[in-house]
Amino acid sequence: MRRTAPTRRSLPDIALSAAFGAATGALLLLSACASTPPPNEQLAVGQAAVEHANSTAAADSPMLLAAARNKIARADAARTAGDHVLARELAEQAEADATLADAQARALRSQRALAEVREGLRQLREEAGRK
Repeated sequence: MRRTAPTRRSLPDIALSAAFGAATGALLLLSACASTPPPNEQLAVGQAAVEHANSTAAADSPMLLAAARNKIARADAARTAGDHVLARELAEQAEADATLADAQARALRSQRALAEVREGLRQLREEAGRK
């Protein structure tokens, strides 16, 4: 039985195959992006979290709140541009930042309240020691 030598592919054939593979990959990627539904629900949840944090955390956690506002604005812009994957990611990040800002603001208020209670107790002990 006689074996034939493998055929060598020319450089233009290899380049054509690579270009075809790249085009196929790009087409698959575009079709995946096109089939992603707009993240309207996630944007609404993120916006609600930002608005809630805006009323509770504006004074105590302004940097996190600013980051959340920025991300929800970028998410809305990404949705408008048709980049639904990015819009969903940014909306989720905005929700997380807003929730963290709210929690941080509550923690700071609790710490201040605790310090006031401790100061009140210290003053009571001081007065009781004088009597």
